[in-house]
Amino acid sequence: MSIEDRAKAFAKNIEGKVQETVGEVTGNPNDKAEGKAKQAEAQVRHTAENLKDEVKKTLD
Repeated sequence: MSIEDRAKAFAKNIEGKVQETVGEVTGNPNDKAEGKAKQAEAQVRHTAENLKDEVKKTLD
């Protein structure tokens, strides 16, 4: 996984956590749901990049 992709996924996860927390504090279910969705997207990105790394290791 490239450092740039890892940083983007990390930032998306943090953004999602912040948005989820804001949603909890303000009582806004849309913000809370969007925050959770961003965290899920970040996890998918991490998983995809980890799979790419494993394939690359196997091929090398």
